Amino acid sequence: MNSLSILEKKIGYEFKNQKLLLDALTHSSYANEKGFPPHSDNERLEFLGDAVLELLSSDFLYRNYREQGEGELSKLRASLVCEMALSDIANRISLGKHIRLSVGEEKTGGRERKSILSDALEAVIGAIFLDGGIEPAKTFVEGVVLTDIENRRLFYDAKTILQERVQAEGAKLHYEEIRESGPEHKKVFVMKVMIGERVIGQGEGPSKKAAEQEAAYKGLLLLAKEKKDVS
Repeated sequence: MNSLSILEKKIGYEFKNQKLLLDALTHSSYANEKGFPPHSDNERLEFLGDAVLELLSSDFLYRNYREQGEGELSKLRASLVCEMALSDIANRISLGKHIRLSVGEEKTGGRERKSILSDALEAVIGAIFLDGGIEPAKTFVEGVVLTDIENRRLFYDAKTILQERVQAEGAKLHYEEIRESGPEHKKVFVMKVMIGERVIGQGEGPSKKAAEQEAAYKGLLLLAKEKKDVS
């Protein structure tokens, strides 16, 4: 079984035109390194997949969250399709190992980079849509992407929720930068969140805010685990 067939089994969809899947897995660095013609990478498929994902997630939330208004639906959708959520899903289906990267991108950890993973996942959605139409794309999005919704909502609101919980206990919360790396257009920030002098979470992202969000989420998970262990 080749690499693409293994991935097809993971995503639950068999392509009629496997080249679409291969294109969805082709990062711009690889296309440039190999001297491919313009638009041979996954960026156009990512553009399409982003639109398909927005439509299908909006439809899903409209049908299943009938008591929510437009503002709440928009916020919930954002929590489901943000970079962190999509990269987490990409990791769960081992998408990173199938992405075609340049030697340089490979050496600098591109296979684990959240932006590359989330973009590739959107490109795969676009490829499924082109290959099979809206129904298989809907099956994939609802079965793989729109899962664990409450946990993803917790991630999206993590900084606010953590701040409120810590303040309620009379403690002080703050964030500190651990490191910043990468070129100007591909910065990666690593932040930690602390209660007093105690580190309760660490996160990384393309901005300090994104890294703080992940750190806060991990902090919430740690506090919840500690509370459960005590009880």
